[in-house]
Amino acid sequence: MRHIAIIGAGITGVTTAYALSEKGYAVTVLDRNRYAAMETSFANGGQLSASNAEVWNNWATVLKGIKWMFRADAPLLMNPKPSWHKYSWMAEFVANIPHYRANTIETTRLAIQGRKFMFDMAERENIDFDLEKRGILHVYQDKAEFDHASDVNKLLIEGGLDRHAVTPDEIKAIEPALQGTFHGGFFTPSDSTGDIHKFTRGLADACVRRGVKFILDADVTKLDASGSRPRVTWMDNAGADAGMQKTLEVDGLVVCAGSYSRAFAKMLGDRVNIYPVKGYSITVMLDDEESRSGAPWVSLLDDRAKIVTSRYHDRFRVAGTAEFNGFNRDIRFDRIKPMVDWVNRFFPRVNTSQSVPWAGLRPMMPNMLPRVGAGSRPGVFYNTGHGHLGWTLSAATAEIIAAQIETDLPAT
Repeated sequence: MRHIAIIGAGITGVTTAYALSEKGYAVTVLDRNRYAAMETSFANGGQLSASNAEVWNNWATVLKGIKWMFRADAPLLMNPKPSWHKYSWMAEFVANIPHYRANTIETTRLAIQGRKFMFDMAERENIDFDLEKRGILHVYQDKAEFDHASDVNKLLIEGGLDRHAVTPDEIKAIEPALQGTFHGGFFTPSDSTGDIHKFTRGLADACVRRGVKFILDADVTKLDASGSRPRVTWMDNAGADAGMQKTLEVDGLVVCAGSYSRAFAKMLGDRVNIYPVKGYSITVMLDDEESRSGAPWVSLLDDRAKIVTSRYHDRFRVAGTAEFNGFNRDIRFDRIKPMVDWVNRFFPRVNTSQSVPWAGLRPMMPNMLPRVGAGSRPGVFYNTGHGHLGWTLSAATAEIIAAQIETDLPAT
């Protein structure tokens, strides 16, 4: 039986482990945290959203980024401090603007596949992750926003998505709790929401039942594929072996390490130009009946504020913003406050006094497509760089990389 090591126990690493275990591989997952799903897969916006598949590579995004550069509360914020990685990544981002249409359509198709695979996994393993299949409603406050969305919608439909325009009256009917005036919206009935952390932890448990081994509290210090078989070296950070360096030799190695994949790829002789784009969320605790009845059940995306929402029974998740500030994961008040203010404005019955803030790093490639495939050396593979759609795409890319590994390194 072939042995595959996976670096990273977030949503991509765990879905990859599951897909490989189904194909008969011995699988070991390594992560520096004590539990699975403790970084970017901890508290994201929760949307399984093919309707959010539009890539960001267009001039409108670039112009907005320049305009917002000196606004601390802007939806998109860039630290102007010089950084070769940041500016080289942005140059490649701009170079991919001509591929905006094709990449948006391809991402839509992949997202639709991803939702299906994820639902299949959850049903097969009986994973409760607060799934709500109520669709996603995108709302627009003026005609210009709505007209741009109409153009994007043509690409999403071409990618196979059922998404249609709705009037202000239909917006109110779809989500009665939403206050405010809107020019129009788009509704995607097949989209859904769920708790990524609960799903990933549940799937990790299913992997363990299938024989997958998790080595946690493991700080991977070296990856080496120069010999006949890849080798993983890590520092044990817990238990009786704390402080000890250990090494594992395997038949294959899959890097699923999110924003840290770039550094690991460099060790393996590959260039995977991921940049960490920070996003924020708040989880509003719906502790009273007034808040629970005043919070929405339908997932929302406010295009102007770049905010998304998900409802988990007695919790209301609100997420958004994009911040280009390196590996900084500090939670800034001036980035959290606009989300609290947004809830107060559009859902005034919700008590926001119990709002838990969080920040995580989205691993983004310059073309906004995940890096899924073989590396330059035998036995090395990548499933990383999913950006703002890791939750939506991960189950599909896990199937893709598992199929490629099965071709290149048959399980037996």
